[in-house]
Amino acid sequence: MSHPHPELGPPPKLPEGGLRVTPLGGLGEIGRNMTVFEFDGRLLIIDCGVLFPEEEQPGIDLILPDFTTLRDRLDDIEGIVLTHGHEDHIGAVPYLLREKADIPLIGSKLTLALIEAKLQEHRIRPYTLEVEEGHRERIGPFDCEFVAVNHSIPDALAVAVRTPAGLVVHTGDFKMDQLPLDGRLTDLRTFARLGEEGIDLLLSDSTNAEVPGFVAPEREISQVLRQVFADAQKRVIVASFASHIHRIQQILDAAHEYGRRVAFVGRSMVRNMGIARDLGYLKVPGGLVVDVKTLDDLPDHEVVLVCTGSQGEPMAALSRMANRDHQIRIVPGDTVILASSLIPGNENAVYRVINGLTRWGAHVVHKGNAKVHVSGHASAGELLYFYNICQPSNLMPVHGEWRHLRANAELGALTGVPHDQVVIAEDGVVVDLVEGKAKIVGKVQAGYVYVDGLSVGDVTETALKDRRILGDEGIISIFVVVDSSTGKITAGPHVQSRGSGIDDADFTAVIPKLEEALNRSAQDGVTQVHQLQQLVRRTLGKWVSDNYRRRPMILPVVVEV
Repeated sequence: MSHPHPELGPPPKLPEGGLRVTPLGGLGEIGRNMTVFEFDGRLLIIDCGVLFPEEEQPGIDLILPDFTTLRDRLDDIEGIVLTHGHEDHIGAVPYLLREKADIPLIGSKLTLALIEAKLQEHRIRPYTLEVEEGHRERIGPFDCEFVAVNHSIPDALAVAVRTPAGLVVHTGDFKMDQLPLDGRLTDLRTFARLGEEGIDLLLSDSTNAEVPGFVAPEREISQVLRQVFADAQKRVIVASFASHIHRIQQILDAAHEYGRRVAFVGRSMVRNMGIARDLGYLKVPGGLVVDVKTLDDLPDHEVVLVCTGSQGEPMAALSRMANRDHQIRIVPGDTVILASSLIPGNENAVYRVINGLTRWGAHVVHKGNAKVHVSGHASAGELLYFYNICQPSNLMPVHGEWRHLRANAELGALTGVPHDQVVIAEDGVVVDLVEGKAKIVGKVQAGYVYVDGLSVGDVTETALKDRRILGDEGIISIFVVVDSSTGKITAGPHVQSRGSGIDDADFTAVIPKLEEALNRSAQDGVTQVHQLQQLVRRTLGKWVSDNYRRRPMILPVVVEV
């Protein structure tokens, strides 16, 4: 198997007749999925998603792929193919279209409806091309065939891309539920046909490659949900992804069966369910869904609330309910269902929400104590089955953390893909398919781009480090006035602290040390403000470290008069 190397330099010129594959996100992480294909000077992008921040990225709203390598080549982009409507595959599209608004978007009916609603908020009217399974479209030099795959959202597609360099298949996110709620199976017949044609490179979903066996059918959850509804004494509150239309359908069916009314809570939930209902993907019995404002008129045992926040997001409805910061107050006897899996990295946030809800008396049903969710990604058994059908010449695991990518690579090797033709890459690593062989040839910039409010890309790793220090250790500011000609102190030092855990009165002990250091520097003829600031920072920092074993941020202010 080939592996990325940190010493990789920029890729060479793409050989004539070769196909270049550059993942800008989604490898080594769950999210930010984006892959760029290049042939004959033209580019095709598959997916353009976001990654959600973790605790060590305070204040960040979203994390985008790095578009740096595309900025000088925006006119070369033939289109963006969107495999399905999840945020980790479409969420960054508005930010790329800000760079060039007329890049065509290609996807299924539901996927395009979801991204168009999102783009409306950004005041962008996209050029779109609607496709469905079985369609074949020429997009510049890329001959794209779309294949139905089963996932945790309707209308998901895999993409087969033909160029003179060979046939490349990108699975998108997929599983092989044999009893899907909407009857739409992963099209193994087409994948077998593509395998017969000869798949030169397969990019395959790795998320569940470590999980043995097969994913359970979605419909097994329906019985569990009905039992939860049957046992519920008061309100039922369900937290789910705003795009998990299959799961919401199961909730609506259970609510209808037990004589309850349903209200959607949260902007994205209301928007997405409205789209799904209008397009016919969500079947809603008449009178079942009501406005959240009318719930006060209904008895608790007739109420179901469907909201966002299944991943513990601090600003989502469920987290705010747990923190008593929402108009909907949890009361003893309420039943809360977390109808989703845990995205790696979100565990602490989710359990914090579960504890908060339980504290107020709610009965919390989640994947850990009931079968209220099944994954949308193929497990190891399905992947083995899939590889035996496709028999790719080269395999490149995508969509997953390192452990997932490596496990998926091992599965591919077990089914007969030669070890030297299983490519384990990471974000920014460039893979060329030339004469039927895929290999790593270089690396391009593919770092995190942080969205903080209206700011995109302005927050750096250094700024995040400062935020973490401020959050963990606090800040100490020190103010000194010195004579501009002699460097001697004329006022101060004055020291103040916020969040450091050190009382301001305690700093009287360090004042003599600061005065001594400044007087010594004045005698040595040091008068530059920057040097004096560094001296004050070092002296105060050493004292805090020696006496408190802490490393707060220290802001020295030296004023000359």
